[in-house]
Amino acid sequence: MSAENIGVQGVAWDLSSEYESADCPAIDSDLSAASELMDQMKQHNLVLLPLLERAEGLGVEEATGGIEAAREIHRISEEVRSLIGNPDSYADCRMSVDSQDEAAQVLSGQLQSYQKRFSELSQPLSQFLDLVSAEIIEVYLDHELTKSTRFVVEHARKRRDFNLSLAEETLVSGLAQDGIHAWGRLYDQLAGTLTCDVLVGNESQSMGLAETSGLLQKPDDGTRENAWRAINEAWGEQVESCAAAINSIAGWRLELGRRRSGKSPVHFLDSPAHMNRISKTTLDVVLSVAEESMPLAQRAALLQAKAYGKDRYGPWDQRSPAPTLGDDDRPIPYAEALELIANAYRSVDPTMGEFVEMMAERKWIEGTVGSRKRPGAYCTAFPKSRTPRVYMTYTGGTSDVITLAHELGHAFHSWTMRDLPDSQQSYGMSLAETASTFGETIVRDALLERAETPSEELAIAWEETGALISFVLNIPTRFEFEKNFYQAREERPLRPDELKELMSQAWQKWYGESLSEPDPLFWANKLHFFISELSFYNFPYLFGYLFSLGVYAKRLSFGDEFFPRYEGLLRDTGRMTAEDLAAKHLDVDISQADFWRDTVAMLQPRVDHFEKLVNDVTG
Repeated sequence: MSAENIGVQGVAWDLSSEYESADCPAIDSDLSAASELMDQMKQHNLVLLPLLERAEGLGVEEATGGIEAAREIHRISEEVRSLIGNPDSYADCRMSVDSQDEAAQVLSGQLQSYQKRFSELSQPLSQFLDLVSAEIIEVYLDHELTKSTRFVVEHARKRRDFNLSLAEETLVSGLAQDGIHAWGRLYDQLAGTLTCDVLVGNESQSMGLAETSGLLQKPDDGTRENAWRAINEAWGEQVESCAAAINSIAGWRLELGRRRSGKSPVHFLDSPAHMNRISKTTLDVVLSVAEESMPLAQRAALLQAKAYGKDRYGPWDQRSPAPTLGDDDRPIPYAEALELIANAYRSVDPTMGEFVEMMAERKWIEGTVGSRKRPGAYCTAFPKSRTPRVYMTYTGGTSDVITLAHELGHAFHSWTMRDLPDSQQSYGMSLAETASTFGETIVRDALLERAETPSEELAIAWEETGALISFVLNIPTRFEFEKNFYQAREERPLRPDELKELMSQAWQKWYGESLSEPDPLFWANKLHFFISELSFYNFPYLFGYLFSLGVYAKRLSFGDEFFPRYEGLLRDTGRMTAEDLAAKHLDVDISQADFWRDTVAMLQPRVDHFEKLVNDVTG
C-alpha cells in the first residue's frame, strides 16, 4: 500500500511567502533592484581597478579612496547577494518538487546572467582585499560597515598567493556558468528525468529515481536489491554522459589549480580544507581515526547482514530498516514524526522544540511523494526573509524520521544565526553537518528511550548502527574514490570502466569482508560527486558526525551550561575555524587524535548492545 493511500506522507511546503509564482512581479522587482545596485558596484570599481596593479605596494594614504570604494562595494554586495539569492532559492525549491517545472527552469536560466555579472563585479574587491598590506586591511576593517567581516577577510587572505590576475579571475568566473556549472546542471537534469523499471513482487513497475530510492528503505531484502539494480541499470545507460560530466568538473578544477600554482603548488585538497575551515592536519587525523575504526563499523555491517539471515552486507542495505519491521508494521505518520522530533529537540532546550513546531506550522517543510521529485534531502534558506526550508520525500520509514531530524538540525543552525551579519552566516560544510548530526543523535536516543518492544528497540538501534556504517565506512569510501580519481585525472580523463574499477576498489578497501559486492556505479548515482560549486563533499559528513557526537557527549559534563555553549558554538561557525571553535566552546584540541578516538570509543558499547538485540532476534 502506498504512502499516499494510508496518509503517511508529508505535506507540501508553502513558498508563497517569498513569491507567488516563478514569473511574478516581485521577482522582476528584485532583479531590477539587483541590476541597479550592480551598476553602482561598477561605478565604485572604477575607483578600485586602477589601484589593483600596484595594490601590494600601496600606502594607507594613497589607498584612502580605494578603501572607501571597497567598503561601499561590500555593502552593496550583501544586498545584491540577497536579491539574486532569493529567487534562486525559489527556483531550486520549485525544480526539486517538479524537475520538469518549465517556469522555474526559465527563472533559473535567467538568473545565470545575473550571477555571472555579480561574480565578475565582485572580483575587484576580492583582489583588493587579498593583495593590499595588513595595515590597509586594518583600516578597511575599522568601520561599522566592515568590522563584522574580519574573520572572512583574514581567512581568505591565507590563500592570497594562489590568486590569478583580475583579468584571469574575471575570465574564469565568466566561463564557469557555461563550463563547470553547466556539467553540474546537466547531471541534475538527468537525475530528475531518469526512470527505473523495478521488479516489485512479481510486477515490473516504472517509476522516478526518487520513488525507486524510497524502495531502498523497504524491509524486504529482495525489493531493496531489485531497486538498487534498477537504479544502477538506469544510470548504466547514462555512464558516458556521467563520465563526461565528472571528468570535466574535475578537469576544470585541476587546470585551475595548475594555473594558481605560480608561487607554490596547489593540491586538490587545499581548497576543500580551506573552504571547510579545517587544517589538512585535522583532516588527516580524522581520516586516520576513521581507518582505525573500520573493524568496529564492519562489525556493525555484518550484524545488520546477520539480522537479515545473510553472511554479507549488500550495497542495497545502506538504508534498510530493521528486518523485524515488516509490511504489517505501522509506518510513522508525518505528524507523529514531527511531534517525536519536537519532543527530542525540546529535551535539549525548549526553544529547540518550539522551532520544530514553527517549521511545521508555517509549512516550511516539503515531504510529499512525487514521480518528478528529485531524490535526496536538503535544507536551504531564503536570504531576504532569513527563513529556512527543508526538502525531502517522507514515506513513513524510521530512516525518514532520522532524515527529517537531520535536516531540521540544519534549519535550526540557520535560524540561530539569522540576526548575524551576512558575512558571519556562511560556514564550512564540516561545521554545517554538526547541528544536523546532533539532531539525528538526540532523536535516536529519544526513540530508544520510548521503545516498548524488542522490535522497536532494534529499529532505533538499527538506525544508530546504520549511521556508524554510513559515516565511518561509506563516507570514507567516497573520499577514497574521489581522491584516487583526482590523482588519476591529473594525467587524463577516465573511461566509465576505469571509474567503475576505482569505485569498486574503494568499496572493497573500506567495507572489507563485510561486503557481498561493491557498487561500481556509485560514482554515477551519487549527486555529491557532481556538485560543481565544491569538491570532496564527503569528509565534512564524517567530521560532522564524529564532532557532533563529541558535542553530544558534553551534555553531561557541561550540565546546565550545555545549551548556551551549544548555541554559542553554532553562532560562531561563520566566524571561526573549526579548531578555534572547538577550543573556545568545548575546551578540546581537534587537531589531535585523542578527541576523535574518545568519540569513537563511545560507539563501542552501542555496537555491543546492538549485537545483543540482533542475537535475540535471530535466536
